[in-house]
Amino acid sequence: MPSFFLLLFSLLITQRLGELWLAKRNADWMLEQGGYEVGREHYKYIVLIHIGFLSSFLIEVLLFTTTPPAWWVLPFSLFLLAQGGRYWCIRSLGPYWNTRIYILPNSTLVKNGPYRWIKHPNYLIVMTELFVIPLIFGAWYTAFLWSGVNYAFLRLVRIPTEEQALAAYTTKSDGG
Repeated sequence: MPSFFLLLFSLLITQRLGELWLAKRNADWMLEQGGYEVGREHYKYIVLIHIGFLSSFLIEVLLFTTTPPAWWVLPFSLFLLAQGGRYWCIRSLGPYWNTRIYILPNSTLVKNGPYRWIKHPNYLIVMTELFVIPLIFGAWYTAFLWSGVNYAFLRLVRIPTEEQALAAYTTKSDGG
């Protein structure tokens, strides 16, 4: 399973780098439209959480030689479902999707795709990923530690910051 781990780990890194490129492109568009960033001061912690997660995952699997559980297909299936959800979120938000919080004053909240039912589906997907990806390979410490850290940060800092900014500077959608 070491080859599978290295393949999946490489794909995760490639995916995250691609998302940073997309986020930069979307940020440039938002700024051109008169948007601005909110919560810049906490973004570094999001980056540190993801670097910590990936580093811990790599170290736990390769240095501590974890053993994948017999049911590794279950977390892998959840990971694949989360990928579908991730791209559904990105597609639904279009140029509004970002890893940072950008606000375009007087824009309408997106209420299509998964946002029709859940306020922050992308955060739910990331929480799922940070828990199930390590479980595929039996990296229990990484799964519990970093999913807990991420959840606490989202709940206490990120989501309240985003909610406050969206409530103050956007308009409600008609559901479209």
